[in-house]
Amino acid sequence: ALFTGHNAPRSELRTEPLERPSGAISIVNDNLRESLTVNIYRPDGSYDDGALAQLDEVFRCKRSGETRAVDPRLYEMLSRISDYFGGKQVELVSGFRFHERSSSRHFHASAMDIRIKGVGLKELHAYAASLDGGGMGLGIYPNSGFIHFDYRAPGEPSYRWTDRSGPGSGSGKAKKSKKKPARTKPARRPTS
Repeated sequence: ALFTGHNAPRSELRTEPLERPSGAISIVNDNLRESLTVNIYRPDGSYDDGALAQLDEVFRCKRSGETRAVDPRLYEMLSRISDYFGGKQVELVSGFRFHERSSSRHFHASAMDIRIKGVGLKELHAYAASLDGGGMGLGIYPNSGFIHFDYRAPGEPSYRWTDRSGPGSGSGKAKKSKKKPARTKPARRPTS
């Protein structure tokens, strides 16, 4: 099968709280040819809104240029992943997608597709799974060479999948927008 998936058993979910990450993120978006090194926290421990806005730009839709405020929990997970793998630069394959079905977590700016040079997908996937305390989606794309990580809609169970379809086998290219790229409002969360 090209795609297999299942709800994550509760016995496999994390029960202990996660430690606070360093907040440090080094990321490159190869599609946009942009990179950024930033810390998501201010010295007092609160979110640095300027750093989050810079990350939102790196996470913007590669087709439309639209930017949306990304769920900051996603950036915390990105920092945890970066911390665990020695501060290596994370490659962002896909972040926010404006031209996507509204049920997609990418459309809701709460999903990322990533890889880290020199880190195996299985190792990256296993570590990301160890962070799941519930309500997360985690997919591995062995033929495309990345993992997907998202926060589910409230009340949805954690979900795991493997997609072996390979690059370019999606539903086709989205039409290019003629509108000037702009910052959009956060998407309304789906009820199901």
